[in-house]
Amino acid sequence: PYPETTMFGAVEMAKNTYPKAIAYDFQGKLTTYTQFVKHIEDDARGFIKNGNKRGDKVTICMPNTPQGIICLYALNRIGAIANMVHPLSAQKNITFYLDFSESKMILTMDMFYEKVKAAVDESSTNARIIVARIQDELPLPLGVVYCVAKNTKNMKYPDRKGDFLWTDLVKSGKGVSLPPVDYRKDETAVILYSGGTSGKQKGIMLSDLSFNAIGMQIAEICGVNLNDKCSFLSVMPIFHGFGLGIGIHTILINGARCILMPQFTTDSYAKTVLKKKPNFIAGVPTLYQALFETDRFNGQDLSFLVGVFSGGDALSPELKKKADKFLRDHNANIQIREGYGLTECVTASCVTPFDRSKPGSIGLPLRDTTYKIVEPGTFNEVPLGKDGEIILSGPTLMLGYLKEEQETNDTLKYDENGTKWLFTGDMGCMDDEGFVYFKQRIKRMIVTSGYNVYPSRIEDVIDKCPDVNYCCVIGVKDPYKMQKIRAYIVLNDGVPATAGEKERIKDFCKPYLDRYEWPKEIEFRDALPRTLVGKVAYHTLEEEAEKNG
Repeated sequence: PYPETTMFGAVEMAKNTYPKAIAYDFQGKLTTYTQFVKHIEDDARGFIKNGNKRGDKVTICMPNTPQGIICLYALNRIGAIANMVHPLSAQKNITFYLDFSESKMILTMDMFYEKVKAAVDESSTNARIIVARIQDELPLPLGVVYCVAKNTKNMKYPDRKGDFLWTDLVKSGKGVSLPPVDYRKDETAVILYSGGTSGKQKGIMLSDLSFNAIGMQIAEICGVNLNDKCSFLSVMPIFHGFGLGIGIHTILINGARCILMPQFTTDSYAKTVLKKKPNFIAGVPTLYQALFETDRFNGQDLSFLVGVFSGGDALSPELKKKADKFLRDHNANIQIREGYGLTECVTASCVTPFDRSKPGSIGLPLRDTTYKIVEPGTFNEVPLGKDGEIILSGPTLMLGYLKEEQETNDTLKYDENGTKWLFTGDMGCMDDEGFVYFKQRIKRMIVTSGYNVYPSRIEDVIDKCPDVNYCCVIGVKDPYKMQKIRAYIVLNDGVPATAGEKERIKDFCKPYLDRYEWPKEIEFRDALPRTLVGKVAYHTLEEEAEKNG
């Protein structure tokens, strides 16, 4: 049911069907599928000319710009591997990504060149740096304005021997012949980074099939035919499974249009939605939380939206209610749809159906994907409605963790029939109609006085409190209870952070929670730490609590 071809091959098939359709819109510059495939092949020739071959790794350290996407597919075209990292990563982390992947080259933007150069100098790889400039992909008037505003006309990038401009890479390949597209089912196409199921940073090796399968699975559940008449606002970053797997690859293999946003601000996002009128938007819950706090949408008609998806983190019932009301109030006859997945299976593997949802459910597994709820770490299934570990099987599963054989074997296991299963490390349950309910990361569970407590359940209750903007709940060491429950809370504007407010929030929680779930401590903050993709970084709060005692 899935095309037996590479990621590039799947895009080329879309080009053959929709040659004149727009593949992407970058700041108003429109690129057709025919032009896009030509850009990819020109870039692929440049990579070959500069010594890259099948199996070589090249790091892409880019925001959502055309160069990053072209580079990804160009590497795939020649059988090389794209190692995707966050452009705002700290210098020492970029050094780690280069060394760990053994990258021969790294593509980055001119604004990050000095940092990346320092990272390469500390690296054992001596990787060559390809420098992309945003003005090279802007429409002509905008490009000139950008150069004047940023004074970039005379920048001497790059200045290290062996480094070169993206435009020079493309020119260098002129006349180089390309090998045939060569699909090999079990070879790595892309490396994405994640905390893994154990919290430690890991390189996740994903195949062409992983991406092509997710592209077809998501297209099936959109609620409309995904084709050249559709557009998607691609703001989730390309170094993230959600952003790359759905926001880019799903759209491009189905002939639809990516509206590329290299940077998110609430104001620019709202303006882009209203100007470009995308049919589909997707983001993490914090993105939607930010949207509801802007007045840009006041009185605006959003009836052009046919799909609004949330993923990357749990969507609280309170935020779902807000989102659905927001959509109704703006003439969008749809509900926000939640997805659940891990980078180990690219992104979502379970999504709320288009025409039906159940409170608290993350939906139904995608086509050819099977879910089971088991006793943690085993294949023993638990009864319907009972909590256990979520495991899943399907075509999008990773090949494994790069250079982490034991961790791979702990996460990917084969049953007696030889079927490969991903053990997620997440607790959940399933009802008699197959709807799945996510409860909590197993490692995040709090044990207090012998009771297992789910922080997400407490967070959902606190979020309902009218005075609360958002929160995070962790367990901290306690000599008597093993752990006590501490809530970090960001209050709504104008609410005073007083001792009396703490008591009001505790009293608000009591009717909804069992006594052992009541927050013992409350700490008010102006903001909570975030991960690189916008989730609340509970690990940071746990480490801080551990350090401070």
